[in-house]
Amino acid sequence: MEKSCSLLVHFDKGTPALANEIKEALEGNDIPAKIDAMKNAVRLLLNGETLPQLFITIVRYVLPSEDHTVQKLLLLYLEIIGKTDAKGRVLPEMILICQNLRNNLQHPNEYIRGVTLRFLCRLSEVEIIEPLIPSIMSNLEHRNPYVRRSAILAVMSIYKLEHGEQLLVDAPETIERFLSTEQDPSAKRNAFLMLFNCAQDRAVNYLLTNVDKVPDWGELLQMVVLELIRKVCRTNKGEKGKYMKIILSLLNAPSAAVVYECAGTLVSLSSAPTAIRAAASTYCQLLLSQSDNNVKLIVLDRLNELKSSHKEIMVDMIMDVLRALSSPNLDIRRKTLDIVLELITPRNVNEVVLTLKKEVVKTQSGELEKNGEYRQMLIQAIHSCAIKFPEVASTVVHLLMDFLGDSNIASAMDVVVFVREIIETNPKLRVSIITRLLDTFYQIRAARVCCCALWIIAEYCLSLSEVESGIATIKQCLGDLPFFSISEDDEAADSSKKAQQATSITISSRRPAILADGTYATQSAASETAFSTPAVVQGSLNTGNLRSLLLTGDFFLGAVVACSLSKLILRLEEVQPSKIEVNKASTNALLVMVAMVQLGQSSVLPHPIDNDSYERIVLCIRLLCNPVDAVRKIWLKSCRESFVKMLSDKQLRETEEIKAKAQTTHSQPDDLIDFYHLKSRKGMSLLELEDQVQDDLKRATGEFIKDADDATKLNRIIQLTGFSDPVYAEAYVTVHHYDIVLDVTVINRTKDTLQNLCLELATMGDLKLVERPQNYTLAPESSKQIKANIKVSSTETGVIFGNIVYETSNVFERTVVVLNDIHIDIMDYISPAVCSDAAFRTMWAEFEWENKVAVNTTITNEREFIDHIIKSTNMRCLTALSALEGDCGFLAANLYAKSVFGEDALVNISVEKQGDGKLNGYIRIRSKTQGIALSLGDKITLKQKGGI
Repeated sequence: MEKSCSLLVHFDKGTPALANEIKEALEGNDIPAKIDAMKNAVRLLLNGETLPQLFITIVRYVLPSEDHTVQKLLLLYLEIIGKTDAKGRVLPEMILICQNLRNNLQHPNEYIRGVTLRFLCRLSEVEIIEPLIPSIMSNLEHRNPYVRRSAILAVMSIYKLEHGEQLLVDAPETIERFLSTEQDPSAKRNAFLMLFNCAQDRAVNYLLTNVDKVPDWGELLQMVVLELIRKVCRTNKGEKGKYMKIILSLLNAPSAAVVYECAGTLVSLSSAPTAIRAAASTYCQLLLSQSDNNVKLIVLDRLNELKSSHKEIMVDMIMDVLRALSSPNLDIRRKTLDIVLELITPRNVNEVVLTLKKEVVKTQSGELEKNGEYRQMLIQAIHSCAIKFPEVASTVVHLLMDFLGDSNIASAMDVVVFVREIIETNPKLRVSIITRLLDTFYQIRAARVCCCALWIIAEYCLSLSEVESGIATIKQCLGDLPFFSISEDDEAADSSKKAQQATSITISSRRPAILADGTYATQSAASETAFSTPAVVQGSLNTGNLRSLLLTGDFFLGAVVACSLSKLILRLEEVQPSKIEVNKASTNALLVMVAMVQLGQSSVLPHPIDNDSYERIVLCIRLLCNPVDAVRKIWLKSCRESFVKMLSDKQLRETEEIKAKAQTTHSQPDDLIDFYHLKSRKGMSLLELEDQVQDDLKRATGEFIKDADDATKLNRIIQLTGFSDPVYAEAYVTVHHYDIVLDVTVINRTKDTLQNLCLELATMGDLKLVERPQNYTLAPESSKQIKANIKVSSTETGVIFGNIVYETSNVFERTVVVLNDIHIDIMDYISPAVCSDAAFRTMWAEFEWENKVAVNTTITNEREFIDHIIKSTNMRCLTALSALEGDCGFLAANLYAKSVFGEDALVNISVEKQGDGKLNGYIRIRSKTQGIALSLGDKITLKQKGGI
């Protein structure tokens, strides 16, 4: 049988002290040596040693010691030694200890009295405690508060024992009298705690008698009062009205801990708008007054919970919550913005956006190192506001366009994507946005931002002046043509030839090479030639942003420039009456494209132009040389139509998500309806009245109905043994976020009594058993419920296996029944989540674990296959529905989910229909940890055939 342990001490098992050495040290007169010996004795006892020979030595040489440290160690020793025999009777030598404990309880020193009383709190042997009762009770009147509060704890512990009420018959009355006269806050708290645990009615009576004094009580006592209120109201909901006044009075307490607990108690006990508003206001005050970041994050979590259940009240608190942005911590700022964005309404959007604009301006100071990341968060928040409420876009778009040239590329990218969306959804802002964009285009330094800005310029420059300004801006940023001189190219070519001749050496090597799909292959070469770096282009890196980026070898940007110029020239043909001007502009554009192709094919850059970019530029050249009406329509109209469709799909998805969140359960047809207007209002305060109304509303909308019904429970029952086994066992598995509870029913199907029956479990994966198995005795044809707790530390498929072992009276050997394995499904830990495409790509590049699963399925339709994978893996498809439509024979989609441990799971599906109608391709899974990647891969492999 396991013993209870109230003491834990670290012990390094290097060279354990011998019992004889300890005995010698204890018998000597050297106090420091005696202290070390006692410490060693305690450590050895805690690690399983018995040391029976030391007891008499300690009684003779340690009991009489006057040293306080020795006396403290003696009490620790007495706490952990075995005080009973095999039958549970107190050992006779323990009587020797009683006199010493009585002397300690009457000792003139307060410390000795206090530590002895604390020792008695952890003693459970009634035979030892009984003679000490008078001495313990006399300490309740000691002059020192330390002794008094320790005495109260001792009384409480003794009263809680099995026969404690017989030992201390009048303890509750004594403590109640003590409470009315005591002045020390800690002693009062301990006394009230004793009544709370042992005589709840007396605690309630004392509280209601002293209602007006509660705000003046100490912090510790107020915390116990709140705990008592929660306990009483949970058991008797009709009592809530009495205690609301106390809770509301404690909201103004000076202690932050009491105020926080008060707010939590209000929310848990009442749904009345007045109570919720008071709690929310309290949380907002704590958010501003507390300097500890952990406290702020906890308070924000509470506000987030309030937002989910009482959104209409939280909307009024939005500006108070926003003040938390003054904290420099990014996690606090991110959580604050997440809460605020869900509370925005047409009434408060202008105030919120104004605050966000001020914060954006503050980030320009550059004092904090993470200003760029914070600015990106603010820009995304403003973007979200402007999409929901287009009328605010005009107030922010021009301010944000100042950050197109931001050194933080992610932040600049968010701005340009925001501008692209706003210019389409707000036609009135088109002219001002285009004008501003053309003025600030030269400041953009990131290639990705340039690409998006060029698309906006080419798509939304509609009038003659705008088109001409767009072409002029692009030409200005490209600088003078050509991008390199012929002499530079010849020199670079000559120098590269000389360097090649000089550095060409023969190397015999055999080493692994990484192929395009990420796999390894062995590369064997008889000779490899090392080439020197060609000459760098001189002199043209500081002229324009497009020129600088092109000269670094970014030919994808070159292809975007060519497409933008082509689109502008095609539009110029529509708005410019003069053919001469059109031809002139077209010729200049062709010169730019040809110059880019020349640059890509020259040797002045270390890398030549890629095939895709080359083909796109050549396509633009052909288009300008021979424009066709059908192609012109595609370039000028179809592109815009595709973008509009993408935006509408995005808006549709967001609307569907909001609708899904807003759906609430409704009450059953035969549920009781309680008519509020027919109720008696006599003697009810406004708060009680509001609370009853809210309870009625919750009942009407089905919020009190439990989620899990009996039908779903049956799905989680797993049979562990066969029907023919002597012991039948089945388990009901409950999966919480961080632990698994197995409720195992064991039935004895024999006519014999099963002795020492034990459920032995073991785990595989990141699962850990919490408790040791216990032995049970099972009568013939009886059953037993056994609970087992298993901790989960990561998102990984785990296996629980084990057996049931028992003995019978007529068989001397132990019988073992092997149990079926219980597989813990990864699907219990991951849930669908949403992230932006940019965030998905960033995580895809960062995550190091990848699991590549080949498609092997009987499903022949690409869309049907992806739907099946989404359903099987409990993930969300991030790819727009419009992108999955059509019948082109291949399909790619991104899926995303998040685990309860905060891990991200990314999946990319790429499938192609073969000539024989079968699907072929790969499913790639990426995550930060190995477990989730492997477990998801196994799940997909199992489920992808569609038949399982």
